[in-house]
Amino acid sequence: MRRGAKAMFTKIVRIAAIANFIFCAATAVAAFTPQAAATQSGSASKPRIIHDTQAEELNALLAAAQKAIDAQDYAAAAKDYQDFLAKQPSNANIHFQLGYAYTALQRPADAKDEYQRAAELDPKMDAAFLNWGLSVLDTDPAAAIEPLSRAAELQPDEARPKFLLGWAYERSHKLQEAIAQFRAAEKLDDKNFDVHFAMARSLLASNRAPEAETEFRAALALKEDSAPAHLGLAQCLIAQKKFDAGEPELAAYLAANPNDMTARLDHASMLVDLAKYPEALAELDKIGDAPGPDEIRALKLRSETLFQLKRYDDAIPVLAKAAALAPQDPEIQARLGHLYIDKKDYAEALKALGASFRMDPSSNDVLADIVAANYLSKNWPAALDAIELLSKRKPLPVGSIFIRATCYDRLGQTKLALDGYQEFLKLNKDQTSDMYFEATARSRTLQRELDKKR
Repeated sequence: MRRGAKAMFTKIVRIAAIANFIFCAATAVAAFTPQAAATQSGSASKPRIIHDTQAEELNALLAAAQKAIDAQDYAAAAKDYQDFLAKQPSNANIHFQLGYAYTALQRPADAKDEYQRAAELDPKMDAAFLNWGLSVLDTDPAAAIEPLSRAAELQPDEARPKFLLGWAYERSHKLQEAIAQFRAAEKLDDKNFDVHFAMARSLLASNRAPEAETEFRAALALKEDSAPAHLGLAQCLIAQKKFDAGEPELAAYLAANPNDMTARLDHASMLVDLAKYPEALAELDKIGDAPGPDEIRALKLRSETLFQLKRYDDAIPVLAKAAALAPQDPEIQARLGHLYIDKKDYAEALKALGASFRMDPSSNDVLADIVAANYLSKNWPAALDAIELLSKRKPLPVGSIFIRATCYDRLGQTKLALDGYQEFLKLNKDQTSDMYFEATARSRTLQRELDKKR
């Protein structure tokens, strides 16, 4: 059981145990009060009292059990309650008390059985249903739904049973039911941080980020130093791409949890999205070598940050390390190829891009980079082959149409080159670019060459 739930559970059952002990002692005494014998006919002597030894024994067991509870000797209390039930097995209150002792002894399965027995014997004992549900909430939340539903019915004006029922639904992955119970609890206790936080958590898990944001803000209004609520609010804002608002929330969480490397990576990623590259790099430096799957993610983020800072020589070994750790990741090879293009190392770029394309032949972005690498390395036939493949997948962008025309031009295919330049000029919207002036000039020259051949 989680620490918070356990503390809450212990408090509930302790209060209920004391109240029920008072009730149990009263009912036990009432049931076994010694009865006076009838006086003998014509006798002048005092009437004899017949002592009910069983009643005395049961009351003594209850008193001893309570003394043991007060001394926190729960094993002794459990033994006294067991001895009591051996003689009076249908007493719902004592089954409840025994369940409490088992809870304190960290015997949840035995506690559950006793709470369930108490509820069966007294279907109106709301505390028995509540504790029955609590005893299985962590281990089998689906099994907690039935008793907690009954507790909520028996306490219609109390928020706590509805909150716990919502918790059971949430842990059973029934988020809509959970949200309904949290909302019902919220109506009864709008100033309860736990209710707002649980509602926000379930809404976020249901991809209802705007509603979750409202609930996280309500939770923080009640408990402004809650690091988990700051984290949840940050996640809501990230989901809505509100990076400017989300970044300080994540920073607030990290101030309280500086060793949460996953959250620190999220913070670095958000800083990259905000184009705060030096800050992102400083955040990544705090992480160092992140363990496990986070290491790949950290390396990718670092390489992206270095790339944006135009520190290509620093970015390449970072991506190379990532590639060694994840040789089957096409994205890493694609990024590496793109970096090599920016460094004008086209041979290495084509190696990396080729590896990426073999792993993921569906990537049009990689194919476009292959076109660029071949074109810039003046491998006109290979560039044309890649453009031809790309043209079968999607309409070519204007830049690719210009590249295709240029490749034909370099290969001496005059008619195809002229057609390509004219197509480019028809689609081009920027009449100030170098491509526009080159296409215009080459079109005139190629047209004259064709005219001469006629």
